Amino acid sequence: MSGPDPSLAEGSHRSDIALRLQGITKRYPLVLANDHIDLEVRWGEILALMGENGAGKSTLMKIVYGLVSPDEGSIQVDGQLAKIHSPADAIRLGIGMVHQHFMLVDPLTVTENVVLGAEPGHLFQVDFRRARAEVAQLIAEMGFHLDPDARVEDLPVGLQQRVEILKMLYRKARILILDEPTAVLTPQEAGELFAFLRRFARRGGAVIFISHKLKEVMQLADRVTVIRDGKVVATLPTAQTDAQELARLMVGREVSLTVEKKAATPGEVLLDVRDLWVDIPGRKPAVAGASFQVRAGEIVGLAGVEGNGQTELVEAITGLRSYRGQIRYGAGSLSASARQVRCWGLSHIPEDRNVRGLVLDFPTRDNLILGDHHQKPYTGWLGFFREEAIDQHARQVVESFDVRPRSISLTARRYSGGNAQKIVVGRELSCGSKVLVAAQPTRGVDVGAIEAIHRRILQARDQGMGVLLVSADLNEVISLSDRILVIHEGRLVGELRPEEATEEQLGLLMGGIQH
Repeated sequence: MSGPDPSLAEGSHRSDIALRLQGITKRYPLVLANDHIDLEVRWGEILALMGENGAGKSTLMKIVYGLVSPDEGSIQVDGQLAKIHSPADAIRLGIGMVHQHFMLVDPLTVTENVVLGAEPGHLFQVDFRRARAEVAQLIAEMGFHLDPDARVEDLPVGLQQRVEILKMLYRKARILILDEPTAVLTPQEAGELFAFLRRFARRGGAVIFISHKLKEVMQLADRVTVIRDGKVVATLPTAQTDAQELARLMVGREVSLTVEKKAATPGEVLLDVRDLWVDIPGRKPAVAGASFQVRAGEIVGLAGVEGNGQTELVEAITGLRSYRGQIRYGAGSLSASARQVRCWGLSHIPEDRNVRGLVLDFPTRDNLILGDHHQKPYTGWLGFFREEAIDQHARQVVESFDVRPRSISLTARRYSGGNAQKIVVGRELSCGSKVLVAAQPTRGVDVGAIEAIHRRILQARDQGMGVLLVSADLNEVISLSDRILVIHEGRLVGELRPEEATEEQLGLLMGGIQH
């Protein structure tokens, strides 16, 4: 790789269509993930791909990138029939995919990460000088503010994402697929990403942008394709549609895009955090002197770019991590184990459902009683499970939270990400707790389910529950919260009322910029 990529030069394509999928079908047990899908994206275009969780978006893009093989259908790249059996095949065809969870080696530099696996030089020696020069040139061409010698572990999340994009561009990607790329970005970083994608498209590239965020899709995309139940239900120019219509197409019914809530009436202090420190051996503290309270009948939002101490703060509060300082639960203990905290009345929606929220090989019914499995009504006086009570509870939650497929015996790993999240949220909102710590409660969840989850959280608040809401979605924080705290590098750097807060103002505080 050296110099500008000629494949992006205008007029260098064999066809006006960058990528064409015809009749793509993929079947799994119990699920028809893709049902004869036709889709195309043109050179110079940004196409948004939207749909409920479980609609088939991720499966479709995994097929394009060679991670999954289709049962039927064909793929054309730049007018030529393509056989894609692996990511290596996709990359050779000029297709690059930036995953939501970055695939970087933290101790390595930007240059080393970009060229890893495609290093210039010969078999026995890598030409690092040439590699650095090529990466520096690519950074300049793309307008990224990156030091090619910086270690990835020292970069904020937004710049780490740029490194992921550079990896694809270094391999001469002409078609970029981005999966929920703004999930971990501040509004300012998202704006910079959009500016780059527009430049990339103007130079002749093609972009497929997978997102749940209707506002972003309307702002960025030229056209949008909506998938529902494995089928394409519409492809529309964004200039000829609106967010309300897209939401209706995604879920098949009218959806409220605004959160309606009455004024909070805070009561007694249920969670009192004082001068909390979470130490990380060999590094600076993850949480540095945090103090705040959560009262009955209020939602306290915590906004911040991921990796700024939210995870460690939540783990300390929920009894999963040691700390210095004080955490008082109601008038109770200053320190407690995870089980003691749960028995007191604290629910926890963890940020990573697969690590903390679910036992993937357990059936739905068992996952829905985790944390309360040792208590009535699920366990009798001799310690045996009461199967009928467990099944009845599971059926109620699966129905109430629209978990698909509607099975209480299916293992958790068989669900799409959004439906797995519904299991966790349903469990934690159905156990009668006093306090809910909700970390990214709607991550990977479609707009219809977001509406339902928001309604349930507000209902719990109105019934006297105290809620600590930790979310990277600033619209969610502003819409639901009664007070908003901002965390940066482990310190609480601001408190705002939601009626006074804007996404731009929060984004600056999240980036460590004080007014």
